Amino acid sequence: MEQRPGNRVSAEIPVRIWGMDASGKPFFGTAIAGNLSAAGAQLSHVRHNLKVGDTIGVQYENMKARFEVMWAKASVAPGRNEAGVRILANQPVPWGEVTAAVIAGTPAAPRLNHGAEKRRFARHKVQFPLTVSFPDGQRAHMQCSATDMSGRGCYIESLVPLAISTVVIVTFWIDSEKIRTHGVVRASDPGVGMGIEFTALEEQIKNRLQAYLEKIDQGFASAAGQSS
Repeated sequence: MEQRPGNRVSAEIPVRIWGMDASGKPFFGTAIAGNLSAAGAQLSHVRHNLKVGDTIGVQYENMKARFEVMWAKASVAPGRNEAGVRILANQPVPWGEVTAAVIAGTPAAPRLNHGAEKRRFARHKVQFPLTVSFPDGQRAHMQCSATDMSGRGCYIESLVPLAISTVVIVTFWIDSEKIRTHGVVRASDPGVGMGIEFTALEEQIKNRLQAYLEKIDQGFASAAGQSS
């Protein structure tokens, strides 16, 4: 007999989702995750048609994991869908702290970055265009966008990420200046994405990139404030 999921909580949280839709096309979007547990969640406000049995990526804050779509249906809201997803084996539960806090009746503790280096190079959730190429020049360049970026590295969403320890060349722009640096794939999550560490970026360029990312973030925050 299949084991029933653990405690579920009614909290609703915003998440990012990506994968292949019911028509076989890649998608990236947002949704609301509710009915949370260590085994899965119910997604609502999904703008794409999902297919039962497919694997999708789900991210809450900095935590990403792969889930199987268990059921999917149209929502009462026009152009929206709902789906039930179950976490795959050996994946971290993105909302584990949320469910534990609700069950315990205490607020979730904020995630902390320890160490001066991590504080100085805080990650920014921005769509940052860049090119990934290879030192041997034998493979095609990858035109993509990082979804998490800092002066130390980036995370790129990809359904077929590169293998860990793959050496790459990352090219991007800071204002009108073209920056090119070597990097190494440090994390590879099939169906989700990959984390790349910049290994040859000069300290002054790291600092300039960090300041540039902060300026972009502040611009987004200002625009959001004016539109609200």
